[in-house]
Amino acid sequence: MKTMADSEPMKILERNVEEIITRAELKEALESKSKSKLKAYVGFEPSGSVHIGHLPIINKLRELQRIGFHIIVLLADIHAYLNEKGSFEQIREIADYNKSCFVAAGLSEETEFIFGSSFQMDEEYMMNVLKLATVTTEKRARRSMDELSRSKEDRKVSQTIYPLMQAVDIAFLDIDVAVGGIDQRKIHMLSRENLPKLGFKPPICIHTPLLIGLDGEKMSSSLGNYVSVHESEESVEDKIMDAFCPPEIADANPVLQIYKHTIFPGVGEVRIERKDKYGGDISYASYNELESDYVSGRLHPLDVKTTAARYLNEILEPIRIAKI
Repeated sequence: MKTMADSEPMKILERNVEEIITRAELKEALESKSKSKLKAYVGFEPSGSVHIGHLPIINKLRELQRIGFHIIVLLADIHAYLNEKGSFEQIREIADYNKSCFVAAGLSEETEFIFGSSFQMDEEYMMNVLKLATVTTEKRARRSMDELSRSKEDRKVSQTIYPLMQAVDIAFLDIDVAVGGIDQRKIHMLSRENLPKLGFKPPICIHTPLLIGLDGEKMSSSLGNYVSVHESEESVEDKIMDAFCPPEIADANPVLQIYKHTIFPGVGEVRIERKDKYGGDISYASYNELESDYVSGRLHPLDVKTTAARYLNEILEPIRIAKI
């Protein structure tokens, strides 16, 4: 099995992502600059439970960290307030909880956690937000919040300030690589296009996929169609066994998504345990091998579900037992 040390950095960073903007820029950065000086960040809006939908981003940050990047997690408390996620006191409490989850999920102690409120009220920062407002159309600011806005109808002015602040965050933190789910794409593209107009470098962007819910629909806290990182082993097993997992179909299959974006990155190799009359145990060194056998009918949904629950519980155990 290939280890991190045996693989090229670009191959690692291209794995399990929706897109890299741009691949050429990232390759050049890796080749021309000391990796220890490269900075990657994610802006995380504190809101509610941390769940398996967040793990693809955490996994990508861990990979960047192992390659040699300095990782910054921005706990965007002011952003959460602008997006109607509660009072400052509530948001700060949730942010502290989120930070503890990220640490327990495997980010190293060198990770830098920064609260947005620690610098976002500075005069120079706010002046650059205002400057960015003069080169960004109102339509563009609104469109960039399509996937993120708490209010879908009758949006507040605060939600057009939000993307401008996120862009200036990237500039002020001197970020080389911005990491986020694909729902961050429009804000990142606004940053790439308009930050140079203020004299800042455009960020390289790595976008991870958004996992679908266990019922096959969009993952949503209101629907409860996800697994929290703090659920009991029994709850994880029950949810995985009840999950949508159509036989011989990989597309939009939430259980296979968990293998691809959480289990294989977490454990490297997967062993399916079966009775001899059903073919006996079988091991997979890569997700693609497992998917191929599933689509061909060699693997039964029950086998992939029971194994997924077992490995997912192993991955979540360090977070579950952490004092958070």
